[in-house]
Parts: sequence; structure tokens; C-alpha cells
Amino acid sequence: MTDGAAGTKAFAPEYQGALGALSVNASLPEVLASGLREREAARAAGDAGEAARCGLAVAEAYRRLGRAEEADQAWKESFRAARSADRPDAMAWALWSGGTLARQRGAFRLAYRLLRLAAEWGERGGDVVVRGYSLAGLAETGRIQGDYEAVALLHEQLLAEARRRGEARHTVWALEGIAQIHRNTGSYDKALALFEEAADTALRAEDRRGWAWALRGVADVVSVRDGDTERALALLARAEDACREIGLTSALAYNHKMRGNVLYRAGRHQEARELYEQALEEFTGMDEARGTALARLGLAKARARLGRDPRETAGELVEIRALLERIGLRQARQMAAAAADELGVGPLPDPRRAAAAAPSPAEELRSADPEALR
Repeated sequence: MTDGAAGTKAFAPEYQGALGALSVNASLPEVLASGLREREAARAAGDAGEAARCGLAVAEAYRRLGRAEEADQAWKESFRAARSADRPDAMAWALWSGGTLARQRGAFRLAYRLLRLAAEWGERGGDVVVRGYSLAGLAETGRIQGDYEAVALLHEQLLAEARRRGEARHTVWALEGIAQIHRNTGSYDKALALFEEAADTALRAEDRRGWAWALRGVADVVSVRDGDTERALALLARAEDACREIGLTSALAYNHKMRGNVLYRAGRHQEARELYEQALEEFTGMDEARGTALARLGLAKARARLGRDPRETAGELVEIRALLERIGLRQARQMAAAAADELGVGPLPDPRRAAAAAPSPAEELRSADPEALR
């Protein structure tokens, strides 16, 4: 399959102003150091617009390095600087960064609001790229929550737009999102083809980040569909090298969790337990709620296979189910029930749902709240 992005190189539009020449594969610690330096220079010169642009790179570097509190402060500072400079496009980019961080931390309602505002301000500012990134963020938020019907068409539309505009990085993102939907609904052949296309597109575009995520998807499918443990582990090892090269803390943690999944499926439960423990520590350290819950689920299953008391396993599965529901994953009950059945500790007790449940993805994608940030 060919696409309009096949011959283009990936670029990082979130690196702007004095940082605009940075590669998409630039080491995140180096991006952070440069961003902080240039942001301070812009502030000293009284250039709020430049401070906003450099502050965006700071926020994104902090986020991808797993430093959530610093990322939160940085995107808000970028937004305030953009607002003072009357730059709606820069405001949109700051809101996109904040919405992406909110999703990473499991705050889906806030993510929807910020990403929706980012798309609106991007349109007002005439920046089609940030508008596309923001719509993609909304689609990804809904996909992570498990509402595939609500976001599948948006993923396809964004893929077509990315190909038309020749944006390799966004083509890779959209391919991976659609592949993940197919994987999660059991269409493994389609998922594998799309993940492999994403990996090939990313490789030709010199997008190490997208390539690492795509390899993780390929490894997952060849493990679950083919039982090919060694190939899956080899792919994950290659992806890990790319994550370490750039400094992708969150992607590295998800890589470790996936390695745990592969080992668990192969019956190598002690090794899986060690990987889940490592991933859990990494996710907890970066305040990534969804990753934390999924690593706990894998760890609970591995411990059960290693002889843990069934009552303790059932109790932890109830806790994990509640955590996943608070985050807003629609498949939380199904995941917990499937784990309980697999481990022979079900059925789980079914207490009343928490009153402060997260929003329905379809409802959030249909609604609008432009006053949310005021």
C-alpha cells in the first residue's frame, strides 16, 4: 500500500521558534535543555510569542520524559505567554500539549476539553497542523477509552488528510490507531498489516518514535496471534533501543509492559512478573494512571500463576476494576471479569459504580464547552 507521505521525512511541529530546526528524533534531555535556555532568552528579551513557542518544547519534553508536574506547569506558562502575545495558534499548541498530558494522566474529561479548545483555537489562528493534531488527540482519547464506534471514522478521516498533506508522522499515528482498533476487536491480520505499514512508513520517514510504537504493535500481534514469543521479544528489544536513544520514558514503560504480556502468554510467569513490576514502578513514577492500572493487572495475573492466594487475587482485581472505571475505560469490567475467569477466582463482587464516573467518549466528542478554560 502506498500513501502521500511515503517519500517525506517526519518533522516535529511542536518544536518552534528558535527550536524549529530540531529533529523529530532529537534526544529529549537535549530538547529540554535547549528549550529552557531559549525560553529564558525570549523572556529576557520581552518576546512573549517566542517564549510561548519555546515553552511548548519544554512542556513536551517534560511530558515525554515522564515529569508530569513540570509538564503541567510548562504548558500553562506557554499558554499564558501566547495569550499575552495574542497568538491564537500558539495558544492552540499549548492547549494541545495540556490535553495530551491530561490523557496521559488518565484525566479524560479534562483532555477532551483542552483538545477541543485546541482545535478551535487552531482553526481561529489558521494553523491546520495543530488543528489536525488536536482532532487526532480527541480520536486517540476516545480509542483508549474503548469507544471504537465513536472514533473509527475520525481515525480514517485523519489518515486520509495526513496522506493528502504528505505528513509522514501523522500518517504513522493514524495507521497505528486504526491497527490498534483492529487488534482489540480480534482482526489480527488487518492489525498486523497496518502496524507493519506504520513501521515501514516511519522507518522511511526517519521517525524513530513512531517506528518504536509500531514495532510494539507488531510484537503484540505476532505474540497473541502466532505465539511467536522470540520474534516478539526481538522486536521489542529493537523498539527499546529507539526509546532509550531518544529518551521516551512513557513509551519505554509501555514496551516493558508489553514484554511482560508476551512472556505471560508464553507461560514464563516469573519473568513476566519482573517486567510488570518494572513497568509498574515506571508508570507510577510518571503519574500515568492507565499504564499503572494495566501493569497492576498484568502483575496480579502473573502472581496468581505463581501461587498467590485466590482471595487476594480476587480482591486486587476488584481494586483494579475500580481504578480502570474511574479513569474511564469502558472495557474495565470486561477486562477484570476475563482475568478472574482465566485465573479461576470469579465471579467478582459487583459493588455499585462510583458516582464520579468518567465521561462517555461519544458524549464528549459530540459536546462542546468553549468556556472550560475561563
